Amino acid sequence: MIVLKFVVFCSLSLLFHGAIDAQSTCNFTSSKYPILIDATTESLGTGLEKGLFTSIDLVNAYVARILEVNATLHVVTELNPDALSIAAELDAERANGTTRGPLHGMPIIIKNNIANMDKMNNTAGSFALLGAKVPKDAGVAAKLRAAGAIILGKANLSQWANFRSSNSTNGWSAYGGQTLGVYFPQQDPSGSSSGSGVSSALGLALASLGTETSGSILSPSEVSNLVGIKPTVGLTSRALVIPISQRQDTVGPMARTVRDAAYLLQAIAGRDPDDNYTSAIPFDVLPDYVGACNYSSLRGKRFGIPRNIIYDEPGDEPVLAAFEAAVQLIKRAGGIIIDNTNITAYALDQYFNGNASSIVLDADFVSDLPGEYLSKLTYNPQNVQDLADLSNFTHEYAPEDYPDRNTAVWDESLALGYGNTDPRFWAAYQINLETAGPQGILGLLANYTLDALIVPTDFSPGLPALVGFGLSFIGRAWSEADLIGYAYAFEQRTMVRNLVQPYLVPTTELVNVVGMQTPNVTVPDVVRVSTDDSTQEDFGTVPMIWLNPDVLDDLPRLLRTITILI
Repeated sequence: MIVLKFVVFCSLSLLFHGAIDAQSTCNFTSSKYPILIDATTESLGTGLEKGLFTSIDLVNAYVARILEVNATLHVVTELNPDALSIAAELDAERANGTTRGPLHGMPIIIKNNIANMDKMNNTAGSFALLGAKVPKDAGVAAKLRAAGAIILGKANLSQWANFRSSNSTNGWSAYGGQTLGVYFPQQDPSGSSSGSGVSSALGLALASLGTETSGSILSPSEVSNLVGIKPTVGLTSRALVIPISQRQDTVGPMARTVRDAAYLLQAIAGRDPDDNYTSAIPFDVLPDYVGACNYSSLRGKRFGIPRNIIYDEPGDEPVLAAFEAAVQLIKRAGGIIIDNTNITAYALDQYFNGNASSIVLDADFVSDLPGEYLSKLTYNPQNVQDLADLSNFTHEYAPEDYPDRNTAVWDESLALGYGNTDPRFWAAYQINLETAGPQGILGLLANYTLDALIVPTDFSPGLPALVGFGLSFIGRAWSEADLIGYAYAFEQRTMVRNLVQPYLVPTTELVNVVGMQTPNVTVPDVVRVSTDDSTQEDFGTVPMIWLNPDVLDDLPRLLRTITILI
């Protein structure tokens, strides 16, 4: 399948079960504290400003919630051992009348392919990078920190962002185990931002960051009942994010509400000298993404439906019925629907039968993995310098679960025989640009004078979009503010998130931790990696709280420590 998402457009995904008119629900319990599975940036901010609780309280509550469910769902691979001290510093700033912005003192979880300078690893789910060190924060992590957010932990992911195997499972990594979804036992969490989706869905942090090359934000957002934003490539920095393709990778928020996603996007968007793609951002001052949340945003806007990519397969009937109900709701809200705005036969053939997209991803990965990440490590304990080295390590190190989980994607990349500086790469890339541009999304938006496209999220990963269960709004490059407005107007008329509840919900709330004395408890500095393969180097002491399911012997001790702490 060809991937039709490049710098030329962006998308947003939003959950829906059927279009119903509803009002916003209250986020506060009778004890005056926000319920953490529903808490928003604004409800937490209000509580912090009023002194009802502190950022230390938030960290304690969220850590306890993670430890309640992590042995079952394998969501978070590491916790930040400095989270409490960072929270204390941010509480002190607030007490002195200084706040860095709406995210000040708010815990956020980031995907385990986004580097940061806290005492946590960045592994893409592989032991090959355990203990490796980076020179500084990833661009988006630095922006989160500058905005006052607390990077609470690292979320598990489909290993290497689903770019290794043809026979693995969504949400599995050697380092983090198998993440599971929360709406029924053994649920596929989708991927590759699996842990980021489950973390946000269960209120294990205010929200999370995911990354996407093709569906890795939109799809897990859909199955975790979230709002996911796949930004225009270049709106958010990819510097020191473990790459697949510089032409398609993007970093975006995964949150429970459109406004929360907008707050997070506002914090992480913007230029970064370490990612040249961000120099294409066409505005010196970012749009007001939060201010774009307007109830009337759908009125008078033109939305196209490319019916020839919405194909009916067995089991899709409920999704398609919900989509048609959503179309009617958009009409009632004043939106103008232009039906059958179909992509060209050429684009459709490329979408289903072409190989240009695979060539672009394979060649980019061969070049970008060493060029954009491995070469920038200040310490590389396994001396993994390129994809060939990584493949060899994976084949030889038993916990990587090879050959039961193959390396077919890498085998294809290596067999291609060239990277993204080869003229043969350029020819494939031009096909992609044509397919996604004049023959595809951009052509539809221009030819039919559309403001956005709408499709069920199930059909949108190959397109640029903002999604839910799913409804995706798909627009031109840099049109995130418009898409956020459309999604907000739709969300406020439906409010369907609470119609389905997770089967497993943490019970710790702020009421359980506020006002309790926090003793001086020393968190363990290290969990060592054990291996039966004596030929492998010792990974050494890596400061962290490691929640890998393979070392769950440590979890009861950690759980008791944290429980006593709070």
